[in-house]
Amino acid sequence: MDLWAQMEGFNLQKSLHHYMKVGIVHFMAYPVIKGDGPILESLKKIINDEYFEVIEISWIKDPEVRAKARTMLETSGITVKYGAQPRLLTQKLDLNSFEADQRNRAVQEILHAIDDASDMGITGVALLSGSYPGEVRKKEAMDLLELSMNEICAYADQQGIHIVLEVFDQTVDKKCLIGRANDAREIAERVRSKHTNFGLMVDLSHIPLLGESPADALRPVSQYIDHIHIGNCYMDHTGDPAYGDMHPRFGYPGGANDVDEITAFLSELFQIGYLKDNNSERPIVSFEVKPVGDEDPDLVVTNAKRKLNEAWNKLQL
Repeated sequence: MDLWAQMEGFNLQKSLHHYMKVGIVHFMAYPVIKGDGPILESLKKIINDEYFEVIEISWIKDPEVRAKARTMLETSGITVKYGAQPRLLTQKLDLNSFEADQRNRAVQEILHAIDDASDMGITGVALLSGSYPGEVRKKEAMDLLELSMNEICAYADQQGIHIVLEVFDQTVDKKCLIGRANDAREIAERVRSKHTNFGLMVDLSHIPLLGESPADALRPVSQYIDHIHIGNCYMDHTGDPAYGDMHPRFGYPGGANDVDEITAFLSELFQIGYLKDNNSERPIVSFEVKPVGDEDPDLVVTNAKRKLNEAWNKLQL
């Protein structure tokens, strides 16, 4: 079925902003992933750009900078989400570790992230599973992840915060337990049965790393998806600085995703009902892009906006 047939019934002459709230992952686009760096300067660039209605921030270690950031974000009126992934990845913390003290340390780090988000007035926190141990011990790891997520969701619910588990690659780079769609569906079913403040995030950049198609990645978990990322990945040569889950700009030489892949992904998001012709319920679709080498972050962000606009226009042909 061609794209036009799939889109029948939707008035795609409307702006893409009619269907989605476009966001961006601040801590990937700019060098602030460790909780320091040009946080305020880069925040201001994003929130001054009306193309973006959502910004995803992470930890801000300096209390004074955090207070200033909160004021800026509140003044701008932008929707803010909190990505706790850097707090786990940069400290090598694992929510399904077989070592009880290590798993507890990871859980406690996320509880601190929830406190930070609550203090910033943020009601959504994203995270990722721990490492994939292989099929032999996968069931045990799934049980441990469920324990961690139950504790996290219960704590978050007390503060009115929604938890989103991001689906990562399973064997290439981050090598996370929750990667393939069937595993994502299983953990979502288990956690959602006890906690309504839980959902999944699917990222276009991770789909090629998992060897899946958009339909493979989205359809089995469609009822649990609360957040979408759009990004690119590179898998050709391990020595390339963009290799793995580094989110290079769209159009990066040898990259897996560009305009055609974004277009197909958007089409599938309509098919599963994540995107629909209902302006009152616009879901989030955020860019996750990162400069490679000495690339200018501002230009990488502009590239992403142009590519999404081009993909949207292709849906209308």
